Amino acid sequence: QVQLVESGGGLVQAGDSLRLSCAASGRSISTADMAWFRQAPEKEREFVAAINLVGRTVYSTSVKGRFTGSRDNAKNTVYLQMNSLIPEDTAVYYCAIRVGSTRYEPRDYDYWGQGTQVTVSS
Repeated sequence: QVQLVESGGGLVQAGDSLRLSCAASGRSISTADMAWFRQAPEKEREFVAAINLVGRTVYSTSVKGRFTGSRDNAKNTVYLQMNSLIPEDTAVYYCAIRVGSTRYEPRDYDYWGQGTQVTVSS
């Protein structure tokens, strides 16, 4: 059974930074694509960033240039460095794993973490 556990969320002010982590267990992430999604209250879950198995990254337009995704296969962990946070980034952030080519829809991912709350005050 694959388990993903996110951490690193919190309450910050606009302009601050946070680094989210997602630790995987039950399988190696080295042969899988990983992604970050987020869901704000009363909104659908949306794609944030994907890190494919060779470390190539893709970002949504809303976070490109501010967020950086990375992975450490030896630690079986992926990260999301979030800089220049704005109130619109407030959401629960989830990591997810899939085997296959990179996709950007939640339905394409096989396993999910429980999420970590990020709140950005103005």
